[in-house]
Amino acid sequence: MISAFASTWKVPELRERILFTLAMIVIVRLGVHVTLPGVDASVIDRFLTAKQAAGGDEGAGAAVGAMLGFFSGGGLQKMGVFALGIMPYISASIMMQLMTAVVPKLSKLAKEDGGRQKITQYTRFVTIVIALVQGYLLAISLKNPGNIPGLGGISKYGEVVPGHDFAFIAMTVLTIVTGTLLLMWIGDQITERGLGNGISLIITVNIISALPGSLVITWQTLVSGNNAGPGASAFLVFLVAFLLFVIAATIAITQAQRRIVIQYAKRVMGRKQLGGQTQYLPLKVNYAGVMPIIFATAILSLPAFILQSAFPTQEWSQKVQNALAGGELTYYLVAGVMIFFFSYFWVATMFQPSEISENLKRSGGYVPGVRPGKPTADFLDFTMTRLTFAGAIFLTIIFILPWIVSQMPRGIIGKELPFMVTSFFGGTSLLIIVGVLLDFMRQVETHLLQRNYDGFLRKGKIKGRYDRLQNTGERASNSTMVYLLAFVAILIVIGISYWIYQGR
Repeated sequence: MISAFASTWKVPELRERILFTLAMIVIVRLGVHVTLPGVDASVIDRFLTAKQAAGGDEGAGAAVGAMLGFFSGGGLQKMGVFALGIMPYISASIMMQLMTAVVPKLSKLAKEDGGRQKITQYTRFVTIVIALVQGYLLAISLKNPGNIPGLGGISKYGEVVPGHDFAFIAMTVLTIVTGTLLLMWIGDQITERGLGNGISLIITVNIISALPGSLVITWQTLVSGNNAGPGASAFLVFLVAFLLFVIAATIAITQAQRRIVIQYAKRVMGRKQLGGQTQYLPLKVNYAGVMPIIFATAILSLPAFILQSAFPTQEWSQKVQNALAGGELTYYLVAGVMIFFFSYFWVATMFQPSEISENLKRSGGYVPGVRPGKPTADFLDFTMTRLTFAGAIFLTIIFILPWIVSQMPRGIIGKELPFMVTSFFGGTSLLIIVGVLLDFMRQVETHLLQRNYDGFLRKGKIKGRYDRLQNTGERASNSTMVYLLAFVAILIVIGISYWIYQGR
C-alpha cells in the first residue's frame, strides 16, 4: 500500500488531479472562516472558545447542533458564507431522485438521450429555491441566534448582529445562496477535473475538519479533566481500539455483496459464436447506503422545529422537543424503527427486479435454476428482501452506536461523552467518510492499474463498479494549476497574517 501511495506521484495526470482536488479543498475550508457581512466575529470567537473549553454542547439539541456543524464544516457556528454548506444541493438531489422513481414523466425523461443532463439542470434550480428558503430562515433567526442548534447561550457573549434590519437580511440571503452555488460549482469541478465525487468529497472534508476539536475534547475529558484518572486513561485506549474495529466492520459491510450468477446462452452470428459466458449480478447488502438515516433524522427534526416555532414556551412542547432532540433513548428507538422502514422503502423505490429481469431476457441471460421472466424477478426480489433486512440491522446499530458510546464512561468519570466525539463511532458521519474514501481509493487504483502500477491491494482490487467513475473531464492545464496554487497560497498568507494580527 505504501508503494501505491508513492506511485501516485509518478503518474502526471493522477498527480495533477490530486493537486487540483487539494487546492479546491483548501478554498472550501478557507471560505468557512469568512464571516457574513454585518456579523460580529469577535462574539462568535469568544463563544466558540468557551464552548471548546467546556467540552462541547450538552443536553437536548446537542446532537442536532453537532450534526449541522459537521455537514456545514463549522460554517453554521462561525456564521460564514458557507453556513448552509452543500446541504441544499443534497436535499434537491434526493428530492429529484425520488421524484424520478415515482413520477412517470421524469422516469421516462431519465431514459432518453440527454435526459440525465436535463434532470441535473432541474436539480440545480431546486437547489436555488431551497437555498433561498433556508437562507432567509437563517437570516431572520440571527436576531435571536441562541435558538439556532449549536449556538445556544451565545447571546451572553454580546450581540451577534448589531444592525438586524431588512438590508442585513437581504445581504445575508444573497451571500449564503452565492456561497452554496460556489460550493456546488467547486464540487462539479472536482468531479470533472479532480478525483472522486466532488459533492461527497466536500461533505467528507467538512466532517473530518471536526476531528481535531473532537480529539482535544476527548483529551480534556478523559486525561486532563477533573474526573480523569487511570480508569479514564484505560477507557481512552479502549475507545481507540473500538473505533478501529467499528471502521473495519463498516468497511466490510459496505463492501459486502451477494453475487448472483448470470449465464448467457450461446448465439451464432455469421462465423462468430457469442455468449456462453458466466457473469455476476452484484447485490449490495447495504443497498440503501446512508439514505434511511438521513430520512429518519430529517423527519424527526421536523416536529421539534414546528413546536419550537409555534409553542416555544409551553411545558409539554419543551418535553416533546427534548425527546426528539437526539439525546434520549426514545429518540433512537423511534429512529431505529424508521430506519427499517426507509431501508425497505428506498430499495422498493430504486431496485426494479422486473426491469432487470426483462433486460436479462432480452440479452439472453438467465439465472441458473430459475426460469426467465417473472420467476427471475421474484427470485431477485426475494433475495434483495433478505439482504435489506441485514442492511437495515446494520444501519440501526450504526445509528445507535454513538449514543451507546456516549453512555459508557458514566461509571468512570460521572458524565457522558459529548456527541461531537461519539459521532465518529457511527451514524451518517462514519458511513459518509467510509463510502467516499473507498470511492476515492477505487479511482486512484484504476489510474494506477491503467499505468501498470500495483494498486492498494496486491492480491486483488477494491470492490466497486469502475464504470461509474466520474472524473471524465480533461485535467487542468499546467498554467491553470500554477494560477490556482498561487491563488491558494495568497489566501493562506492572508489568513495567517490576519490570525497573527488578531493574536497581538
